[in-house]
Amino acid sequence: MTQEAALSAGLPLGAPGRGAAQPADDVRRLKGELRHAERRKKARALALVAPLAIFLLVVFIVPIAALLQRSVDSPEVHNALPATVRILAGWDRHQLPGDDAYAALVQDLAAAKDGEGVGNLARRLNNEISGYRSLITKTARALPLDGPPRQALIAVDERWGQLDYWQAIAKNGSAYTPFFLLAAMDLQQDQFGQIEAANPDAAIYRDILARTQWVGAVATLITLLIAFPLAYWASTLPARGANLVMICVLIPFWTSVLVRIAAWIVLLQQNGLVNSALLATGIIESPLALLFNRTGVYISMVHIMLPFMILPLYSVMKAIPSTYQRAAISLGSHPFAAFWRVYIPQTYAGVAAGVLLVFITTIGYYITPALLGGPGDQMVSYYVAYFTNTVVNWGMACALGALLLAATLVLYAVYQRIAKPGTAATVR
Repeated sequence: MTQEAALSAGLPLGAPGRGAAQPADDVRRLKGELRHAERRKKARALALVAPLAIFLLVVFIVPIAALLQRSVDSPEVHNALPATVRILAGWDRHQLPGDDAYAALVQDLAAAKDGEGVGNLARRLNNEISGYRSLITKTARALPLDGPPRQALIAVDERWGQLDYWQAIAKNGSAYTPFFLLAAMDLQQDQFGQIEAANPDAAIYRDILARTQWVGAVATLITLLIAFPLAYWASTLPARGANLVMICVLIPFWTSVLVRIAAWIVLLQQNGLVNSALLATGIIESPLALLFNRTGVYISMVHIMLPFMILPLYSVMKAIPSTYQRAAISLGSHPFAAFWRVYIPQTYAGVAAGVLLVFITTIGYYITPALLGGPGDQMVSYYVAYFTNTVVNWGMACALGALLLAATLVLYAVYQRIAKPGTAATVR
């Protein structure tokens, strides 16, 4: 714009028309650059975290999701008898189904005979009624049948004329079932799908879960009682002495758990070092039973878990200033009262972390109770291994594992509520 045009427009000289919009353009450009920088920073952070996230997804999240899905997965009846399940969907289950259900059963068994469907079907229904496996395999071998399907099936085995065998098929016709989760809690469904208590002769899993929780709680308490004074003593030592104690605490990590359990078997047997030393000193007159019972399980568990309790306690205790107790004593408090009311509350975070870590680990123990305990000392993990390796009942194994996972999550939720930020620093 020329000077004459500017004067005619009433604008002052030296103030071109575009100059008024320049600051707004600069602000917008600066905001865009800031947003771009923030996106780059977030992208770099995500790139750094991505390997860990992928690792957790592959080795942690996916297996747990598969475990939970397998605990309710029951496709055997649904896949092997699709036509029969479809017909029985509208059946009232109060009397034998019609001829179309018998015809559909013959058709489905004939179609599944050549594959693995009959074996999986027989194994699944045998969980419902003992002897169902022989009924399925006997019927499959007798195919093809002559005559009307109802009469032909009952001629092969009269159990096809009994109501409860058909109710078992109808009850398990869905691809998903609560059967395993209910069985893990000593519950079951009746023939009409209503939940009820399991047979007392088969109701063992609540006792096993209670035993697991009890053994884990006792082992955790004993570990805490031993670890607390040791961690406190180590926290009061000079740096050189504390490092030496920590080295001694960490030495067991260099040895396999299986080797340590084998060493305890040697030490605790009737002619082992422990009984020999007690007999030599006259403390006992006959060897103690320290193996294949709860005592041996506790001894080995505490020995294995002791470092996991000492380390969080020591890390918290080392950060507590010693001047707090001295100040309380100088103000007239008894040394024990100062220790209990000033020092102990500041260790709650370490106690909670150690207890959580030790308890969650001990309730999942398998090798230690299996080698050092008796039949009445086995925990949930033993039965998970039994259903996985011996019976090959993956549904029941995953259901027990899911209950153990639920107990762990509940415990962790309780820990999150009691171990709030700032709790460790609270002094009353």
